Amino acid sequence: MGEQELVEALKDGNEAAFKYMVTSWQDMVYNTSLGLVQNEMDAEDVAQEVFVKAWESIGSFKGESKLSTWLYRITVTKSLDYLRSRKRKKRFAYVQSLFGMNDELVIDPPDFHHPGVVAEKKQLSASLFKALDLLPEQQKAAFVLSRIEGLNHKEVSEVLGTTVPAVESLLQRAKLNLRKKLENTYRKEL
Repeated sequence: MGEQELVEALKDGNEAAFKYMVTSWQDMVYNTSLGLVQNEMDAEDVAQEVFVKAWESIGSFKGESKLSTWLYRITVTKSLDYLRSRKRKKRFAYVQSLFGMNDELVIDPPDFHHPGVVAEKKQLSASLFKALDLLPEQQKAAFVLSRIEGLNHKEVSEVLGTTVPAVESLLQRAKLNLRKKLENTYRKEL
C-alpha cells in the first residue's frame, strides 16, 4: 500500500489501515519516545497516545511531509509533554533523589534498555542517557532524532519545524553540553 493510499484509507476511518500504520511505525515511535522519556512503560504509554492522536487528527494531515515525519513530530511533542507533566508532578522528589546523604550528585543508571544499544556499551550508554536527560528539550529532541534514530539534519528540521542551520546549532550545543556533563560525571568517579 502506497503512502497516499494509506493516508486516504486512514482519513476514511479504515481500521485495517490504522493497524497497518501501527505495525509499520510502532518500533520507530516507541524507540524515539524511549530515547526522550527514558522509561519503557512510559514510552509504551506515549506510543499509544501518539497513535491515538494520529488516528484522531489524520484529517489535518496535508501530505506536505512524509507520514513518518508527521508521526515523529507527534512523538516528540507527546514525549516532551509527558516529561513536562512528570517534572511538574515530581519536581521536588526528583531534586531530592538526585542528591545523596552528603548532598553529592547521584547519577543512577537509567531504568530502561534502549534497543539501539549493544550489550558491551550499556555502561557508557547509561551515562549518556542520564546526561541527555539533563539537556534542554530542543537539544535533547534533536540529539535523539539525529544520533539515536539516525535522521539526517533536513529530516530533523522537518520534525522539529525549524531550519537545518538551527538543527546544526542545537546538535552542536547538545554535544558541548553532553561533553561537559559526562566529563563532570567521570571526574567524580575517578
